[in-house]
Amino acid sequence: MPRIQTTVVGSYPVPDWLVNSPSEQALVDATRVVIATQEMAGIDVVCDGELYRFDINHPETNGMIEYFVRPLEGVVQQMRFEERIAYRHAEATRFRTRPPGVVVGPLGAGDLDLPLACARAKALATKTFKFTLTGPHMLAKMLMNKHYKDTPSLAFALADILAQQVAHCDAEVIQVDEANLPGAPHEWEWAAESINRVLSAVKTTPAVHLCFGNYGGQSIQKGGWKNLINYLNALKVDHIVMECAHRPAEELEVFRDLDPKIGFGLGVIDIKKTEAESADAIARSIERAEKVLGAGRVKTIHPDCGFWMLKRGIADAKIRALKLGRDLFEGTTAR
Repeated sequence: MPRIQTTVVGSYPVPDWLVNSPSEQALVDATRVVIATQEMAGIDVVCDGELYRFDINHPETNGMIEYFVRPLEGVVQQMRFEERIAYRHAEATRFRTRPPGVVVGPLGAGDLDLPLACARAKALATKTFKFTLTGPHMLAKMLMNKHYKDTPSLAFALADILAQQVAHCDAEVIQVDEANLPGAPHEWEWAAESINRVLSAVKTTPAVHLCFGNYGGQSIQKGGWKNLINYLNALKVDHIVMECAHRPAEELEVFRDLDPKIGFGLGVIDIKKTEAESADAIARSIERAEKVLGAGRVKTIHPDCGFWMLKRGIADAKIRALKLGRDLFEGTTAR
């Protein structure tokens, strides 16, 4: 096995034929195509493209919020007009047009069934399989809260539900995604406490992905990784999966302070650009990271975020580049 593993963050462009003729069988077939695309490209740790969340009516966020909160007990979709207006103008949620739900009572799992979604996708994979889910911090920030005393309390309730779910998920890697926290680093303590409840329930390999968002090819959150190093070091995690390709090169210095027991995942594919990276560019990104952080420090390479905003042909080319760049760096192929 190569020292540095290749993987994807999660999402993949939804095939047009699934959108045009959605069905249970079409969803299974699309997931099979997504996984096979990664396996044929030589990706070491494959993902289902997060198509398990597919719903033709999911707005804006590829189901990364709606899928998890709408099935829950205690969540409704009814709200007053003035509440919708206020939601669209709030700092944390102004990139959305409406809330995914309103919390009106104690949360319960309801019809959420992540173990089933995980099992269906894993059955289609022949390589190491990773299952991804959205973390409690982001879910809590996107919901309209009318029941819990504050957002941290809501996040803890969500974390307990997610923990119960992932305890029954049979995937070699389970990755929890947080795309809102980089824009609110002052919330790191309760964000760490909530996500650790989920990570502690993982019976295999826990991972965490963080990025600055990707909506319409644009970053949503502003800030830098320096303000989140304490959060990263507090995680009960095997490795982290970080946005780096779209970030300033000098920001890698921040990760010198990362706990050495936590594996570092280096983003080498900029998903906000439509041009596919060359193998040489990826190899040089790894070289630069290991020069800054130390030889052997990079555990995985991957895209900065999911591919769902890109065309399939572009995503596929970027996926193929991952293995080629890693092999070039490790000397499998000549530069």
